[in-house]
Amino acid sequence: MTFFKTIWVFIFFLFNFQNLVSQNLKDKPNVLFIICDDLNDYQGVFGGHPQAKTPHIDKLAASGVRFMNAQSNVPVCSPSRNSLITGVYPHVSLDYGWTDLKKQPVLKNNKTLIRYFKDNGYLTLGTGKITHGEIKEDWDEWGMPLKYNYGPVYFDGENRISNPAVPAPFSSIGPIDGSFGRLSAGISEGIKGEKGWVYGPDNKPMRYINDKDRDLMQDELHAEWAVKKIKELDSRNDNQPFFMGIGFVRPHTPLHAPDKYFDMFPLDKIELEKWMIDDEKDTFYNTNFDPNDNDNNKGHRYYRMLLESYNGDRALALKHFLQAYLACVAFVDEQVGKVIDALNDSKFKDNTIIVFTSDHGWQMGEKNYLFKNSPWEESTRIPMIIKTPTSKSALTVEHPVSLIDLYPTLKDYCHLTGNNKFNESGGDLGGYSLKPFIEENDAEWKGPNGALTVVGNYGIKVQTQNQNFSYRTKYWRYIRYGNGQEELYNHKKDPYEWHNLASLKKYKKIKTRLFSEMDIILNNK
Repeated sequence: MTFFKTIWVFIFFLFNFQNLVSQNLKDKPNVLFIICDDLNDYQGVFGGHPQAKTPHIDKLAASGVRFMNAQSNVPVCSPSRNSLITGVYPHVSLDYGWTDLKKQPVLKNNKTLIRYFKDNGYLTLGTGKITHGEIKEDWDEWGMPLKYNYGPVYFDGENRISNPAVPAPFSSIGPIDGSFGRLSAGISEGIKGEKGWVYGPDNKPMRYINDKDRDLMQDELHAEWAVKKIKELDSRNDNQPFFMGIGFVRPHTPLHAPDKYFDMFPLDKIELEKWMIDDEKDTFYNTNFDPNDNDNNKGHRYYRMLLESYNGDRALALKHFLQAYLACVAFVDEQVGKVIDALNDSKFKDNTIIVFTSDHGWQMGEKNYLFKNSPWEESTRIPMIIKTPTSKSALTVEHPVSLIDLYPTLKDYCHLTGNNKFNESGGDLGGYSLKPFIEENDAEWKGPNGALTVVGNYGIKVQTQNQNFSYRTKYWRYIRYGNGQEELYNHKKDPYEWHNLASLKKYKKIKTRLFSEMDIILNNK
């Protein structure tokens, strides 16, 4: 072989090798997965509240695809995340309550999304609240200890209590669900065993003198860790793709944040959502649970206790709570922005899929309900934004989808192979890839006409047909309770779900159709 032939062969090999590497990088994009806890649609781009201040989430939506009708499959933390992270519907796994993922009879035999990525050669890095409980073997690197996720809560020297500024009886609910307000309500020197803000079961102290003299909150530490890891990966020379998961806890209760976020929402300027007196009168949520079951009646109980704490003044009570919620949303938006900015400043900007979502929503007094885990829109609707290397900017999707669709979507985009189960006892993968919507080929969507939600915590011993299901299509929400009672809302005319139409004969055919569509999903037809 002549010298020139050798050179040409080398150039040809190098060219094809580079093309191979380029194709491999395209087939195996990185993934940045961000999930917030208890975050409803209170972001500017989702229109849930006119005063919400979320510039970073809004900016992300402007660069990707916004799913306007995304739904949680279980509007309460543990079973929602178990389903999302395994891609298995709750009615398939029968995971309706608070069972640890590693102990759930079906899901313990399934690979989490993280493990699936790891088995396909991805570096897996995570921090925050992704699942309830740790599955350390799924992660190559982990950030902050899970035991410090919630809080901070106030420690009075002997016990963990609600923020001292929260009035009774709402404060009696406890330091998590019964606490909200500024961090300045409880000055903390950060000394072990003394009064002040603490984290975790071991009461790890948090210093807070003022906004400029304080320890970072846990979500800030998660963001700081993620930014640091992105910079470390950016400096490496290897091409191993990564999956990074970040679970921000805000705006989960307790609703505490530094003063500057509360200052963004002056109490006397707070606007409340539209509300109809006696809106709950034509609903059947309460009749489907034991009235003495505090776990399943939290929403109505919390609402009554909040109003009682402010002498029955509904507007004043909800403004105090809403201010704290909006402050926490603004706080977490800033943390999301730090991570997205770090990614956009790295070499991974054009080869990373970004997923932003929440495990479920939150009801802010509608139907006299202040909590999650209801069958209605405020509790089941979630924000969902997906940006891929090939997606268009500022694209909106109106078709109903749900969290169950994320597993197959990422499998599709990242060309992941292999079984999603460890063995045959695992549940089948549910949901459908959202790629047809993201690539604007929704005619290719093979999934259902609507999104299915089951109200959680009703009990794993209750048969599936007797669970309480909610089904959302583009224009309708149909709720069927375990005892056969029904609710039907026309979202085109009644976006606040004020008027239950289920008892009217003229809607019988619509109910029958919606029940049939729901039944197809439940029976995996």
